[in-house]
Amino acid sequence: MTTISLHVETLDTSDAALQRGMRLIDQQEKIRATSFRFARDAAHFIARRARLREILSAYVADAPEHLSFASGPYGKPVLADGGLHFSLSHSHGLIMLAIGPVEIGCDIERIDPDLEWPPLAERLFSRLERRQLLALAEAPARRAFFDCWTRKEAYVKALGLGLSHPLDTFDVSIGREARPHEQAGWIISDVAPANGYAGAVVTRSIIA
Repeated sequence: MTTISLHVETLDTSDAALQRGMRLIDQQEKIRATSFRFARDAAHFIARRARLREILSAYVADAPEHLSFASGPYGKPVLADGGLHFSLSHSHGLIMLAIGPVEIGCDIERIDPDLEWPPLAERLFSRLERRQLLALAEAPARRAFFDCWTRKEAYVKALGLGLSHPLDTFDVSIGREARPHEQAGWIISDVAPANGYAGAVVTRSIIA
């Protein structure tokens, strides 16, 4: 069985936390922080990157500020030294970090009670998924939309392809513990990151 560690936290953007974060992130991350238009977004970025470093450092036995990152062909961040896989997601002040020994992807989304989700489903979901959503009543359909969304996002993150892999080209069923129909060898797990949030983690399965 593959052991996955999951961390869900509220972002601390206090002055003290941001000062600590600035000491931990590298020069490229500091430059990236200056590119945000709003100070709140810059603070969240610094906090996310600092916590990522702090948490990962416990797994690789190295100081947070010494960790070095690289990017995959489609921009997925990886540890430059390899050996440990991780995926970071954030939504409305919460972060979720999944860590494991195999390819992994995670996604967290706040369930927005005001979002007009049907146009998004029409544009981004597969025909089967849209049909299943439309068969549900409004309240369960809204929840199912966010469950489906996080599963699909986590899947393409696990693949390392991001949105270069169109979301409407594969199915994840609306039911629980769905698996992409187009490709075997992946395990999708629903998680409950916090009240009012949907989440999913996808890992490559290991067959003994």
